[in-house]
Amino acid sequence: MSYRIVPRTPAGERLIAAANGLRDVFRERSEGADRANEICAENYTDMQAAGIMAAFVPEELGGMGLRSIHDWILAIATLAKGDGSAAIAISMHLSATRGLAALYRASEPGSAPHSRVKAVLEAVAARKMLICSTTTERGTDNLHPLTEATATEDGWRLNGTKYFVTMSSLATHVATNVRMRDSDGDHIANVFMAMNTEGVHQQGDWDALGMRASGSQSVKFENCLVPHDALRKIGPWGQWSTPVLVNRTLANVPLVGAFLGMAETAFEFAVDGQAKDPKATNRSGVHHALAEMEIFLATSQSILAHLGVQLDDFMAETEGGAKATYAQGHELMKDYQSAKWVVNRHAIDIVSQAMDLSGGGGFMAGNPLSQLYRDVRAGPFMQPYSPIDAREYMGRVLLGDLPDA
Repeated sequence: MSYRIVPRTPAGERLIAAANGLRDVFRERSEGADRANEICAENYTDMQAAGIMAAFVPEELGGMGLRSIHDWILAIATLAKGDGSAAIAISMHLSATRGLAALYRASEPGSAPHSRVKAVLEAVAARKMLICSTTTERGTDNLHPLTEATATEDGWRLNGTKYFVTMSSLATHVATNVRMRDSDGDHIANVFMAMNTEGVHQQGDWDALGMRASGSQSVKFENCLVPHDALRKIGPWGQWSTPVLVNRTLANVPLVGAFLGMAETAFEFAVDGQAKDPKATNRSGVHHALAEMEIFLATSQSILAHLGVQLDDFMAETEGGAKATYAQGHELMKDYQSAKWVVNRHAIDIVSQAMDLSGGGGFMAGNPLSQLYRDVRAGPFMQPYSPIDAREYMGRVLLGDLPDA
């Protein structure tokens, strides 16, 4: 089929094999979870048992030792062939654990930071920790978080509300960004904390058109106390910085893989359905529609695979992003926005054409295509940048006018 993407590393091969083993059972559960508007807990138990949750955990700590962004993208695409909600949810957990694994490798063995991160990664490998992550807030953007950390003698007090906190009802911990002010200025800081911290309130308000089984409810932080060392500065508040550009790109690119996977599933439904219909070859437009879907799919597979390789090379050349320049950070973000636009738009078109070919049955709630159609519509809204703002940003970077905010 089209441009088939294959894993680049041994760890990636193990991860993709595990994902392939769960695809069919995820698909069987998908409709029920979608109708109930509830996250499917069994999917996450299965992913823990298969080792997927610990993909980025170093092998010496019990994980797969994955480092390839390319293979991460492919794993999410594979899982999304069964259930898009589970795919995007687990990608956010993997984003958090990838960052923690990088801190583990960068810190001095035996130091306090190294020991703390090691304990977290070992808990993930032991199936005792599941991490949700979010940056979204109402009325602002990723560079201007309104959730605020206030310094006290005992630690930091957190107050604010985060939206679209995917998988939060199952998570044991949450990673998010807050506004932090100290003697050095105004910062964006990352905080990692237990979901059972006093003052963390799950709102149970998720009710959307698609991705209904993602559990992306709001979470309110009300005077939550976390230790002094729970916060880590990542950049100035209200401004792009190289670490923020790199980390936001790495966290979001694999999510695009989920929409590729859903498009691949819709294409398979379309081809199989027409192949079983003896009258299909005589229907005007069938061949043209299938060919166009194939072209859209091949284009999406090609651009996402290329971006995955590019990101792997970037991580190797810049020591995991530590030596990246500000211009390189924006170039990465631009390329992500380009891939996101192409893949999401083609995914919507592919699912829509698959519905057209299936006739009125594709419009019925029990048809998998109707759920895929609703789910792929979530793609363009994945942050940072809305579909309207993304092209403005890309044009500025192409002309060397690098945005500060």
